[in-house]
Amino acid sequence: MKPNNLRTTIARAEQTLAGAGVASPGVDARLLAAHILGVAPLELMFAEPPAGFDEAYAALVARRAAREPLQHITGTAPFAGVDLAVGPGVFIPRPETELLAEWAVRSLLDAPSATSHPIAVDLGSGSGAIAITIAHAVPSATVYAVERSAEARRYLERNVAALAPSIRIVPGDMTDPALLRELDGAVDVVAANPPYVPETPDLDAEVYADPHEAVFSGADGMDAIRGLVPVAARLLCPGGRLGIEHDDATSRDVQAVVRGSGAFGAPRVMQDLAGRARFVTASKLSA
Repeated sequence: MKPNNLRTTIARAEQTLAGAGVASPGVDARLLAAHILGVAPLELMFAEPPAGFDEAYAALVARRAAREPLQHITGTAPFAGVDLAVGPGVFIPRPETELLAEWAVRSLLDAPSATSHPIAVDLGSGSGAIAITIAHAVPSATVYAVERSAEARRYLERNVAALAPSIRIVPGDMTDPALLRELDGAVDVVAANPPYVPETPDLDAEVYADPHEAVFSGADGMDAIRGLVPVAARLLCPGGRLGIEHDDATSRDVQAVVRGSGAFGAPRVMQDLAGRARFVTASKLSA
């Protein structure tokens, strides 16, 4: 197949994906082609597809048109400069969560123990996106990745082994009052991207491909957040920082939970890439 024919094939795939309601049909069509060819998307113009490409490409386009997540098809999700292994059973990290990971890194570098060996805890680690970002940026840190789901932990273990072997994986529930008791009052940063979507049948099809327990959290989306705030308050040292990602409609509710715990100073709001209130952060008060 010549490059001109490849462009035509990708353009047809884009039309197919657009007709299926895929949000980014052009991008996805190119990424699927690049995945099969083993090249970067920008290299497609120079690529010479081998025999059998059309059949293989059509099969992947059909899967995407059926609204199977792109990341499940390729087996990876990009996050903060690395490719994480993902698939059915683990939450696919979203680009906005990179902002929370960046906040955690900045906070850890400013932490009271930053000159020695700071400690970070990633609650609900999933594929390990936040924990791995922290471990790469702050090699002196001890990073704990907490994940309840055994299925998700298989991806977490794979990513940690490949990308950040120093991370300590902890099977556990982010709302467990006994979680990591040995770290009480010693943690510098707690970052959490918990399940936070209110129960609803009206979201994009791809959302329902993620594990239900990693996405939804009760009628108002707040169950996990209510449970994790007291756990974080117990773990953090005075001045330690908490960062929580939340639904774009629940910022005030999350702030109220953090404020109501009595353990933190005034909560602050961070916006996502679209300018929506998406994160609440706060520092633990001194005793």
